[in-house]
Amino acid sequence: QVQLVESGGRLVQPGGSLRLACAASGLTFGNHVMGWFRQAPGEERQFVASISRSGTTTRYADSVKGRFTISRDNAKNTVALQMNSLKPEDTAVYYCAASQKYYSESYYARSYDFWGQGTQVTVSS
Repeated sequence: QVQLVESGGRLVQPGGSLRLACAASGLTFGNHVMGWFRQAPGEERQFVASISRSGTTTRYADSVKGRFTISRDNAKNTVALQMNSLKPEDTAVYYCAASQKYYSESYYARSYDFWGQGTQVTVSS
């Protein structure tokens, strides 16, 4: 079956950096749009970033633009999220997701078919 396994979340100080990774198995990875979402306590899951099947097109939430970078390695079935200049408001559980829908729909959580279990990122001094 399809598995998406996130890693890399931890406690980090404001201004610090983290690199999240997601390892995918059980699917044809290159056929899927990949995305990162996050959910803070008491809030809805929100879009963070997405990347097209080939990796040539990316999209970011305004709140992370210029600080976060999404990338993928189709040979290794992995997608990563490099997070720099972290802020306390970035604290959340971060989820990796895979979609077979059009890339134009990648902003919407409902367009994703598969989800990981999440990794906790806490930004605090």
